[in-house]
Amino acid sequence: MKPSDFLEIFLGILTAMGGFVEIGELIFTVNAGAKFGFRLMWVVVLGTIGIILYGEMAGRVAAVTHKPVFDVIRDDTGPTLGAITLVAANVVNLLTCAAEIGGLAIILKLLFGGNYFLMIVVGAAFVGLVTWFIDLDTIERVFGLLGLMMVTFMVTAVASKPDWTAVAGGIVPGLPVMDTNMDLANYAYFAVAMLSSIMLPYEVYFYSSGAIEDQWTTDDIPMNRIVVLLGFTLGGLLCGTLVIVGAQAFGSRMIEPELAGTTALANAVYLGKAGLLLGLGGMFFAMGGAAIETALSSGYNLCQFMRWPWGKTVSPSVFPRFTATWVIVLMLAMLIVLTGVDPVNVVEYSIIFAVVIMPLTFYPILKTANNKVTMNRHVNSTFTKVLGWFYFILLTIAAIAALPLMFITHSGKG
Repeated sequence: MKPSDFLEIFLGILTAMGGFVEIGELIFTVNAGAKFGFRLMWVVVLGTIGIILYGEMAGRVAAVTHKPVFDVIRDDTGPTLGAITLVAANVVNLLTCAAEIGGLAIILKLLFGGNYFLMIVVGAAFVGLVTWFIDLDTIERVFGLLGLMMVTFMVTAVASKPDWTAVAGGIVPGLPVMDTNMDLANYAYFAVAMLSSIMLPYEVYFYSSGAIEDQWTTDDIPMNRIVVLLGFTLGGLLCGTLVIVGAQAFGSRMIEPELAGTTALANAVYLGKAGLLLGLGGMFFAMGGAAIETALSSGYNLCQFMRWPWGKTVSPSVFPRFTATWVIVLMLAMLIVLTGVDPVNVVEYSIIFAVVIMPLTFYPILKTANNKVTMNRHVNSTFTKVLGWFYFILLTIAAIAALPLMFITHSGKG
């Protein structure tokens, strides 16, 4: 492995922090722990394996064909269905970006006080300036490393002294004892929402686009596997940690932590003020990384589909349509939360709509990775093909169930 290859690991770290541990993950995993204890831990395992599979295939396809996700989607589905997928994907990106901006504002208000709406503008300006002036490699390194402050939640989870037998038991899928059908519907809603939050497709849009920007070839396929395994496994561990924190810190006290900033209070209980500040800092950079990813992913998606030049490795003025797209998405995201809408509601819609469209973006990558003519010796193995079809069927079922569950349960509120 070349010394420069180790820098690619930062892409995986950023993806793990911004893709797994963003505001949607914080809200759904911690609330799932508070409501159901460790019973949904199996979704963490299922989702982590799924995003490793999805990311590895997308990275391998990019390395072999030199095509990122929306190039593949247009070639496979054609301009009409591809355009529908593009619009839906970028609407989800916009909602997700808005939720992250709202989350940043909450963290800034908790840290420094001041007016919430002013903090929205400050948070959006921070994300915009970083994205405009700082190169992608530096963003990956800085946000990836500072996002590692989220590891304090692992310490909190251990310090809370959970029943590790019960934690391990939650890895086995099963239905808990429910008093009513509504309890069962809430359980199913949180299972679908957690799966979606772990496998959010913008993670893969960003990841495969980064592979193209870094000019990956087939020689980079081993590094691709290392990156997705390291980054997404770390994200999965953090996700499982948040379920434990939700169960131990909030579920045992009959508290429903609906605001993203509430999660950091668990660190304060077990680690004191230092733990609180580190938790808030980690959350800030995780959400900031997610806001950058979703804004850039919108530009990547549109330009790839339209066959326009794109890239973050050059000055913003070089590819004006790419730059204009992510700037407009960021500004619209800021305006959405400036209306006063609750970021939690925005998160819920973005997560549910994400799972609804996920089969449309997953299938073209799976189909291309299965194509021996296109992929040659880098085609999916028999095991990967079977696993890929399993996840496609699973995601399709989740997509069909997502909206009805959202309406029946009033977004998990019963």
